Amino acid sequence: MNDRTLGKTGLQVSEVGYGAWGIGKTAWIGASDDESILALNRSIELGLNFIDTALGYGDGHSERLVGQVVRESDSKVYVATKIPPKNLQWPARDGVKAQEAFPADHVIACTEQSLRNLGLNTIDVQQFHVWSDEWVGEGDWLEAVRKLKEQGKIRHFGISINDHQPNNAIKLIETGLVDTVQVIYNIFEQSPEDQLLPACLKHNVGVIVRVALDEGGLTGSITPDTVFSEGDFRNGYFRDTRKQEVFDRVQSIVSDLNISLEDMPETALRYVLSHPAVSTVIPGMRSVRNVERNMKVGDGRGLPVDVQDKLKAHRWIRNFYRGE
Repeated sequence: MNDRTLGKTGLQVSEVGYGAWGIGKTAWIGASDDESILALNRSIELGLNFIDTALGYGDGHSERLVGQVVRESDSKVYVATKIPPKNLQWPARDGVKAQEAFPADHVIACTEQSLRNLGLNTIDVQQFHVWSDEWVGEGDWLEAVRKLKEQGKIRHFGISINDHQPNNAIKLIETGLVDTVQVIYNIFEQSPEDQLLPACLKHNVGVIVRVALDEGGLTGSITPDTVFSEGDFRNGYFRDTRKQEVFDRVQSIVSDLNISLEDMPETALRYVLSHPAVSTVIPGMRSVRNVERNMKVGDGRGLPVDVQDKLKAHRWIRNFYRGE
């Protein structure tokens, strides 16, 4: 497993990290705790050393599973988690004050709860689960972040950027206050390349990429006939004609690159890792099979430039989270 530097944190993290939303057992239906633990342990065996979770994933369930595995591991594993906004608004809305989303007492209380869930003394990267650049210089959240760092409860501070709003963090990045950003970036969602990723390179901010496989759309496994379990959030994400739209666009990629559908997950992950600003990509891996498939990509090899150039034509501007 190849490692990369997570921006100014200096942490050497595995190119492929572990996205732990799916093991929270809320939005993704069908996750078994036993299988999740096996998958986590197998990923660490294969060289993974970065896990991203959140207090809001199953009301701490994901954090508790991650903490159990990390505490029992003989390897050094870095843990990132997230603080939910106090107003429970995803994504952050325009005009909402920082004090409504991340007041200092909320930031501290959530961090302490996450530490209890994880069973750890320190969180390597603590993140806000949403962000608005309107909050730069507003509220008392920064005082809380500094206090938590001074107390040794967190090592570094980051944000998870609102879905499909990569430019809504540029102002914060330019202040130098943030160590990492987490963003949606994939073959379809290429807009981070326009401004965000260059800004992160310039200011040495670590980039954690989520949704690199488009919630499964870029794995090649979603067809017009795919059926998800009742309660699975993907019933909404891929509603109406969306499965057909995704299927058709993936078929176009396969044809354009002259590859097989089975090559799509690797192609999608390598596309993301081909950008020099990216520190790690965190696919959700709820099974050992998926762990072993995805971990093979973390070998330091990006896609050939001509392949990257062909994929630029497959940019797709849309937001399936918000119905756009």
